[in-house]
Amino acid sequence: MESSKNKQRKIIGYWMSEKKSQKLNWSEFAKVSRNHGFDLVKVDLNRPLEEQGPFTVIIHKLTDIIAQSLKGEKRACEIIEHVENYIKQHPEVLIIDPLENVKKLLDRFTSYRVIHDSDLHNIDVFTPPFVELTSNDIHVNLQTLKEAGVKFPFVCKPSVANGTDCHNMAIVFNEKGLKDCQPPCVAHAFVNHNAVLYKLFIIGGEYHIVERPSLKNFYPDPDRETIYFNSHDVSKSDSSSSLSVLDEDESGEECPTKADPATLGHIVEIITAVLGMNLLGVDIVVENKTGRHAIIDINPYPGNLILYLVIN
Repeated sequence: MESSKNKQRKIIGYWMSEKKSQKLNWSEFAKVSRNHGFDLVKVDLNRPLEEQGPFTVIIHKLTDIIAQSLKGEKRACEIIEHVENYIKQHPEVLIIDPLENVKKLLDRFTSYRVIHDSDLHNIDVFTPPFVELTSNDIHVNLQTLKEAGVKFPFVCKPSVANGTDCHNMAIVFNEKGLKDCQPPCVAHAFVNHNAVLYKLFIIGGEYHIVERPSLKNFYPDPDRETIYFNSHDVSKSDSSSSLSVLDEDESGEECPTKADPATLGHIVEIITAVLGMNLLGVDIVVENKTGRHAIIDINPYPGNLILYLVIN
């Protein structure tokens, strides 16, 4: 009887760095998995996957390795090729999330374009005007910004949405500040949102919303120097950055910036469909003058997502 039961058990494989693993309660998740007839097994990328399965599901955070492979690093390319070959040979295995879809989100310009071209505009959700800057010529970049309709002030972010540097950003207020852009980078118009950010954690069709501090309102200023900041430092739950304190003449009371639950639900439906992914983190702000929701960033499998799966 026990032998028959063991044969029926299925395997959930997972992989992420040791640092990320320590942040998640895998022992608790393993317990839940066993109660539903699944064994939770950490994948060893240095061994053939065939020897470790058969897998029913593979959950991964391969973003660092994917990013390294895109830069041509040999070992990373070998690992990704190994995983992709296994996936091709085993279409019955559910991959959370598809590697090709994750790759899109590692390129900020590509992810912005995908979201911009989706049906979000039908529910009055928008991405701020954006463009990728690839030149070190200030005059070329100024023309590129004008053609894309990106006005001052704008936020400048690294094009690659992975690694420690991806959180280092800048707010550029004027033409003289263009010298502070470090291509390749993505520039998008700054949306005033009364220093409130909504982090939308998506797990399949479910979502969890967390309100965080954010950047205060900014306006064009011909004399203001570029402001450099780290998005993690500004938007942590316990952040006390001076950049998040509204000016005295902007209490925010006259221009509410509360996210609308119905709109958030529609965002989840549209984004998961267009990206073909189950684990996502979406940064949303509500424009203070209009109440419109704007998506300003999107990440695959966000590091501070509390992983849970409901297995039917």
